[in-house]
Amino acid sequence: MNKLTNASFSQLVVQYERLVYTVCFQLVRDAAAAEDLTQETFCQALKSLDTFRGDCSPQTWLCAIAKRLWYK
Repeated sequence: MNKLTNASFSQLVVQYERLVYTVCFQLVRDAAAAEDLTQETFCQALKSLDTFRGDCSPQTWLCAIAKRLWYK
């Protein structure tokens, strides 16, 4: 998958939601905060679809977004 489209984004959420939540929970150690961070991660990913170059997996890209948001 070199480029992500809006149509494939729904599949991306279904496929990686649990993984992103797990990463977020490991970062914040709170279920509610992890849910919020997961939602923020997918919102940011949707806004950044056009910047996904495909030089890494969508999984790596989403986890990087989550970590970046958490660090802020």
